[in-house]
Amino acid sequence: MAEPGHTIHPVLTPEQIQARVAELGEQLSRDFQGEEPIFLGVLNGAFIFLSDLVRHMRLPVQVDFVRLASYGASTTSSGQIRITKDCELDLTGRCVLVVEDIVDTGLTLHWLAERLRARGPRQLKLCALIDKPERRQCDLHLDYVGFHIPRGFLVGYGLDYNEQYRYLPGIGELHFGASEGPQGHERRP
Repeated sequence: MAEPGHTIHPVLTPEQIQARVAELGEQLSRDFQGEEPIFLGVLNGAFIFLSDLVRHMRLPVQVDFVRLASYGASTTSSGQIRITKDCELDLTGRCVLVVEDIVDTGLTLHWLAERLRARGPRQLKLCALIDKPERRQCDLHLDYVGFHIPRGFLVGYGLDYNEQYRYLPGIGELHFGASEGPQGHERRP
């Protein structure tokens, strides 16, 4: 399963992930009762989480996506974030839930939330499958969190390293050979 020079140590089983996604779907269904919220997935990492989450909703949901770039080919942030695929739905007066795979420093999601608030949603909430607050570099409140995982470079269930491992049904910590390895998680293709 792992590329040569890589090993993956299990962190979350597919069953643990699915149970938590179902719980989040129930909570979101209660919290958005009477609404038709927009679930805005952040590509590429959140696509699996978002699709599973939507299937657990007990109310109508509209779905759209954004894609951001901040890293280029590096594993460390350039500090410059840009939208490479913008959402196409009108957010004015709507309840919007941003769905992210993992939040580490928080800089990318904070940047995106500020731009989305300028579009006039009635309510903007943030949801992350994984929260790694130990590396947080900004004041960012997550309204919904699947799991708090303090450290490790995680892959699987949409999370990748160099566009590899997204297909894994569980989440594991990727260990690298001595000559390589990323510094953090918040990277964009």
